[in-house]
Amino acid sequence: MARMARSRAGRAAQLGGLAGTQAARFAAQKTGDLVRSDARAEAAARARRTLLTQQLVATLGTMRGVAMKLGQILSLVDIGIVGPENRAVFQTALATLQDNAPRVPWTEMRGHLEGELGGPLDEVFAEFEPEPVAAASIGQVYRARLGDGRQVAVKIQYPGIEAAVLADLKNLRTLLTVYRFVHPALDTSALADEFEERMHEELDYRIEARHTGLLAGAHCGHPFIRIPDVVESLSGRRVLVTEWIDGRPLRDIYTGPQKERNRVAEIVFRFYAGTPYRLHHYSGDPHPGNLLLLDDGAVGFLDFGLCKTIDARTAETELAVLRAGIDGDAALVLELMESRGFARGSKMSEQAAYDTFLRVFGWYLRDREADISPENVKDLVALLSRSGDSAGVSVRPFNLPADHVLRGRAEVQLLAILAQLEPRMNLHTIAREWIFDAPPVTELGRAQREWELRR
Repeated sequence: MARMARSRAGRAAQLGGLAGTQAARFAAQKTGDLVRSDARAEAAARARRTLLTQQLVATLGTMRGVAMKLGQILSLVDIGIVGPENRAVFQTALATLQDNAPRVPWTEMRGHLEGELGGPLDEVFAEFEPEPVAAASIGQVYRARLGDGRQVAVKIQYPGIEAAVLADLKNLRTLLTVYRFVHPALDTSALADEFEERMHEELDYRIEARHTGLLAGAHCGHPFIRIPDVVESLSGRRVLVTEWIDGRPLRDIYTGPQKERNRVAEIVFRFYAGTPYRLHHYSGDPHPGNLLLLDDGAVGFLDFGLCKTIDARTAETELAVLRAGIDGDAALVLELMESRGFARGSKMSEQAAYDTFLRVFGWYLRDREADISPENVKDLVALLSRSGDSAGVSVRPFNLPADHVLRGRAEVQLLAILAQLEPRMNLHTIAREWIFDAPPVTELGRAQREWELRR
């Protein structure tokens, strides 16, 4: 792993250097803005964002662990760091760098894999392709065939990645100072805490195997959702073996026909938004790289290292809040949110809280065609990050309890995925299925309901 910085000092130099350089540039720009015209100040800001985009790509695109995970999120959810003029360049460049990031040599990975499996590869697999098909944040994925003919994906952690992740976690708050260049009031503490807890979970593939197995079993035979089965006998703490799923990347249809994008958007919305209420279980890492477009029209969902369950009481409270929001009951919205700790200490009026609630969730609570774009996602993140106005009155719509930080991030990332697809459809009529137990009104909804009745 000579090309992968693993020591805390080495990784800190990369992450800290990025943050420190940008902090100095930001301070210089703010000073210069005092004597610049508005037009010149905006030009200077654009130039700084362009340079930051280039440095983010260079730094995050070739790192693993926490840094790569954060880079994936930044490429999906633009909070204004890179600016609209650089968004497409940043997303494409970072995706390309991560796709082509240096792989760990097969000679090193083979020994590591055989050590985890407890024996030579040819005693476990009938065939094993030594060229990795993908590089994840903490491991590489290979394609293999079992003796019974099943094609499988073999995910193995990088040797020494645990040390790199621990180094990243200690340096994460340094890297997150980049966020504060754009939103000085943004509290990054909860984000850092959530990253630490979830990355520790992601280091244990046995946890991911349990999540994947649960979701695969719950969707067995589903008409348009595919989740790979787990080969439990070969999976462990650092190795995960699952059924192989063939498919195309989501980005293949970003410029495709509207009808196709609408269909895929509905499937993605149903899975990520509806599953928490159907199964009380959800994925905390919606990302285009975790989705595959299958030839039969189904969508494959991968990577369940970041998952959580929600209890029935929490699920019902959330549904009650959504129903109150749809019904226009501002008082009940605020009351229910306060009962769960989401609006504790807020000084907003009932109407102000309700209006803000609709700004956050209106894209599927309003009975109309959804207006979803990258700009909407940026505005939502900016809204959620605000901590107060000039008069000192709280304008943050919700205080995310510690156990809801991952869920909140997942909801924003879901919206960001949909923004890439730019659907033109009424998502409210779909969401009513789990909010009100309403009958389905779409072709996909009816297919799912028929499947549920057959089970």
